Amino acid sequence: MCEWVEDTCPALRERARSEGAVVLFGDQVGVRSDQLSGRTWGRKGQTPVLARTGNRFGLSAMSTISTRGDLHFKVLKDKFNAEVFIALLDRLLGQFEEKIHLIVDGHSAHRAKKVREWVAERPDRIELHFLPAHAPHLNPDELVNADLKPTLADQVITDRAQMERLVRVFFHRAQKLPARFLGYFQAPHTKYTHAAG
Repeated sequence: MCEWVEDTCPALRERARSEGAVVLFGDQVGVRSDQLSGRTWGRKGQTPVLARTGNRFGLSAMSTISTRGDLHFKVLKDKFNAEVFIALLDRLLGQFEEKIHLIVDGHSAHRAKKVREWVAERPDRIELHFLPAHAPHLNPDELVNADLKPTLADQVITDRAQMERLVRVFFHRAQKLPARFLGYFQAPHTKYTHAAG
């Protein structure tokens, strides 16, 4: 982990700067109806009862962020796999003119042979870089996910369509508040990234 923070990431920052490239941190998040619980208020001595559905449903999303204020996201309709990740990468290329250095975790979809081949065919447009194993705290995009789940927990969500709508609202609001997600780069464990991008 120290090597990533002290050597690998600073070297990548300098390389991206010399290439006129952008450094993005990416992560996917899964939310499920049976894992969301929030807080509420009630009269003293009376336990509040909240309406919840007994149905189990969920969805996934992937987002990318940079220290210069970029936030992109996609709500996923399918299971996250190599094909879905390639489609997301292709979409990301359409949103940036400059080369992208994308930092992600070691998820099997990120390291799949199909993904490696697809990226290798576009060396002037995109490169993938992998965080150290068992170090999700080094990814500032994890804090986006940490913000999303409590936001959903405060809602009464009765079906997948409503959940998807609320996830989209969360990300659209975040895009309009860059100062908030730029703060994700200032946490004690993500400050090392503050000069990235």
